[in-house]
Amino acid sequence: MQFIDLQRQYERIKNVLDSRILKVLSSCKFILGPEVEELEKRLADFVGRKYCVSCSSGTDALLMPLMAWGVGKGDAVFTTPFTFVATSEVIRLVGATPVFVDIDPKTFNISSEHLEAKIIETIEKGELTPKAVIPVDLFGLPADYDKILEIAKRYNLLVLEDAAQGFGGSLNGKRACSFGEVSATSFFPAKPLGCYGDGGAVFTDDKEMYELLLSIRVHGQGKDKYENVRLGINGRLDTIQAVVLLTKLEIFENELAKRNLVAKKYTELLSGKVEPPFVPEGYFSSWAQFSVLAKDENHRNEIIQRLKENGIPTAIYYPLPLHLQKVNSDLGYKFGDFPVSESISKRIFSLPMHPYLTDEEIELICKLI
Repeated sequence: MQFIDLQRQYERIKNVLDSRILKVLSSCKFILGPEVEELEKRLADFVGRKYCVSCSSGTDALLMPLMAWGVGKGDAVFTTPFTFVATSEVIRLVGATPVFVDIDPKTFNISSEHLEAKIIETIEKGELTPKAVIPVDLFGLPADYDKILEIAKRYNLLVLEDAAQGFGGSLNGKRACSFGEVSATSFFPAKPLGCYGDGGAVFTDDKEMYELLLSIRVHGQGKDKYENVRLGINGRLDTIQAVVLLTKLEIFENELAKRNLVAKKYTELLSGKVEPPFVPEGYFSSWAQFSVLAKDENHRNEIIQRLKENGIPTAIYYPLPLHLQKVNSDLGYKFGDFPVSESISKRIFSLPMHPYLTDEEIELICKLI
């Protein structure tokens, strides 16, 4: 059994996708071919934004807006310690300081209550200038943007939505990647909408930001790539990846529905065995992961081992929160600073999740748990 079965998906789209890839090969327009612009328009329409700039990874999608805003040394950027390292990594790459905020114990997303308290604490210390917030849409579930955006407005903070896992989710009918001044997503193959390599995209409604992103994506270009007016990166999305995404986008709504049926069956069958994910009223998850909570670390290890013995893969997202990672040791955090994140990291594990899981496979997994 596969944790994420890309082979079954490929069999569904094979004929159309192979034909489109061959067309790109025949055209030899491998970099920023016409399909890239077509993809950007369709993605912007899907999430309800005016502009989309595709790029080479989800990490670059987070980095580029920070560069465009001029975030740097002395600036504080608030984010969650319970996510993949790329979120704090981009903050440090521009020279700013990540200020971590503990998570909600049910959604695992950044706690809006703790966020405001941490902003006030940072202001009172006076060592850093609060500049931005990067909420993460963890496991496919949007963060609490109603409260986060209100808090950000109160303290004049920019909001960069990290929807690397959230593309396809929504909050009160508003799509992930449509919150904040700018939003970013990833098209890593394991994501709900994934390409066949690395890829990402940035979304905004601000024309000036859009133009800055286009420039930064190609080495800070001016009127052409040989006029360089600002620092930039080599952040383009390959044309072949664009056609993969265009093809997958055509079946994406159907796959989202299937993911939610899988999640519903899991939730029903796992009741009383482990704690299933919590989806608040008004939220729609794209189910990038189906992550459950065991009673404790020993209970988690027992279940994982039993599943492994029966050929069923699992994963732990995330075994060590970012404030305890060696790369962030100079920030001065210690064990006990974010008790919710630390506790969840000892209990959480993820089960196979994709649109093509059969009822029989789900039943087997749940029976073994």
